[in-house]
Amino acid sequence: MNNQKHQAILIVDFGSQVTQLIARRLRELNVYCEIHPYSSAADVLKNLQPKGIILSGGPASVLDKDAPTIAPELLDEDVPILGICYGQQALCVALGGKVEAGHNREFGRADVSPQKSCSIFDGVWETGGKYQVWMSHGDRVSKLPEGFEIVATSVGAPMAVIANEEKRIWATQFHPEVYHTPDGIRLFENFVKKICGCTGDWTMATYRQQAIEKIRQQVGSNRVICGLSGGVDSSVAAVLLHEAIGDQLTCVFVDHGLLRKDEAEQVVSMFSQNYNISLIHAQHQDRFIGKLAGVSDPEKKRKIIGALFIEAFEDVANKLGDVKFLAQGTLYPDVIESVSFTGGPSQTIKSHHNVGGLPERMNMELVEPLRELFKDEVRDLGRELGLPDEFVGRHPFPGPGLAIRCPGEVTPEKLEILRAADAVYLDEIRKSGLYDKIWQAFAVLLPVQTVGVMGDGRTYEFVCALRAVTSVDGMTADFYPYEMEFLGRAATRIINEVPGINRVVYDITSKPPGTIEWE
Repeated sequence: MNNQKHQAILIVDFGSQVTQLIARRLRELNVYCEIHPYSSAADVLKNLQPKGIILSGGPASVLDKDAPTIAPELLDEDVPILGICYGQQALCVALGGKVEAGHNREFGRADVSPQKSCSIFDGVWETGGKYQVWMSHGDRVSKLPEGFEIVATSVGAPMAVIANEEKRIWATQFHPEVYHTPDGIRLFENFVKKICGCTGDWTMATYRQQAIEKIRQQVGSNRVICGLSGGVDSSVAAVLLHEAIGDQLTCVFVDHGLLRKDEAEQVVSMFSQNYNISLIHAQHQDRFIGKLAGVSDPEKKRKIIGALFIEAFEDVANKLGDVKFLAQGTLYPDVIESVSFTGGPSQTIKSHHNVGGLPERMNMELVEPLRELFKDEVRDLGRELGLPDEFVGRHPFPGPGLAIRCPGEVTPEKLEILRAADAVYLDEIRKSGLYDKIWQAFAVLLPVQTVGVMGDGRTYEFVCALRAVTSVDGMTADFYPYEMEFLGRAATRIINEVPGINRVVYDITSKPPGTIEWE
């Protein structure tokens, strides 16, 4: 995409687990932004032409010998800068200040007290008040660079917020991007709109038109195959591609035998009834199940499945002939979680994605029209494209399918048990009117068997775990608080209707930023 058509903010990543949340807050304000690692952020300045720069937090200490530093070009860009946590400390060191190892560490909720008025607080915080924020630091600034002044303090950080209004540089020790800083979004709004001058030109209508233009420029008159799973991402990508290039597109639905109950029939039916898009139903169940036989390690499963997907697409491309492009529904979280920016907590997570490129032997180029979007933005784009609610509102389903919801060795027998349990669970969710309130729900067949008593006999069968989470963008999530009546009803049905399961548990866990994806 031609990013110069959007007013942009550059987010420099120093490895924080919550860097992605900075981008989320800016997108909520309709401001376009990109995350780039500190080591290469200066390389994108010319193309991106940012109206402002935000420096993220990070796990390192600026006192370390090889601590990440700010590229001098960023400080010479003559645009407003906001440093957060490690970003604040790195700024101070780069500009002549000092940082000391903290004696009063702050982790979690804290209060800051504004000491004087500041443009980043305008209309949000007042001098003399106390405001909740989220801290996560051991080190702290001990000496300000020349021209800076203290504008807010906390118990553990006497320089919790500092500013050089003349040079348009602000820095906070706390994290305004997390939800536990209730006024954080308003602070970001002051920075990107009032200080940087962004008007909020990032909308799905403009993205749609520009994405179509970019697809046409990239593809030309060549043929494209699109990996279609039937999920939100690939469905939106397919419809957007069809709007851009019409009959040049052929969708490929790979049936790998790891789908939910009746999933294949539903996907084929949905697309054939709603869109006049060429669709190939590639059936490779035996190939996938055969290759996974005897494999228990989840990472090996992912890599096997990813490689088999490539083989399946190669088969179709060879049959069609002269296919130059492979399209897929890669999202921005996929990009972020598939590469290691700093070698710290921002490490590779989604190893089954091909965001780094395709094997050279394929002689094909990737087309990823959703690469800059978060999950909720993809749903907005789907609505913009007129997709039916059953497309836009579907719960996410991972590429590796049931293989990673069946820990341990994957067998046809275990898959059938899992499909049946998952179908009962989702049926109860829909009957209770909860499907649209939950971001993702699924059953997991645990690699554990327990002794139970059913009727007059003993059983030795599997344990089924149920999971349901709420989320907006998939970057963070929390468990859904079911009523016990629902859980009792769902568990009873699963035990009664699914041979092979004699115990059901509910997985009450949350997904803080930086952990593995919900699968």
